[in-house]
Amino acid sequence: MRYRRENLEGASYFFTVTLENRTTSLLTDHIDFLRKAFITVKRNHPFIVDAIVILPEHLHTLWTLPENDAEFATRWMLIKGYFSRQLPHNERVGPSRLRKGERGIWLRRYWEHRIRDEADWQTHVDYIHFNPVKHGHTHRPADWPFSSFHNHVRRGLLPQDWRATGVSSP
Repeated sequence: MRYRRENLEGASYFFTVTLENRTTSLLTDHIDFLRKAFITVKRNHPFIVDAIVILPEHLHTLWTLPENDAEFATRWMLIKGYFSRQLPHNERVGPSRLRKGERGIWLRRYWEHRIRDEADWQTHVDYIHFNPVKHGHTHRPADWPFSSFHNHVRRGLLPQDWRATGVSSP
């Protein structure tokens, strides 16, 4: 069965992208490579990052694509490829990946969800910002450095102490 993705031009999408090895901390250990990958891809394939959180072995982000553009798959391929090329070749690679000339850094697939309305958008932004607390990396979203939470506070969209009392995940 062929997997079908919903590609709607100019839409907003929530993504979960995960490393193959869930016990590593490559994303936070090499955050500068990941940032550079996003910057480089956005230069030729613009999109808006509405919210993002980078955890050691996975990330969540919400993007809005430009009008007349639905190519998020191309963007992810380029981001993942750029990041991977910056790392030494010391990961375990299975036979299937070897045959295809792939690295063993990222899971091949990722989760995407098209945002349906403003409430759906807000629910996913909240999920993104609360995720470091959910995974036990910190007690407050404000304490996790790899999150758009700080930008949302600077812009007056969230208070600094949002969800700081240990309220359960959205």
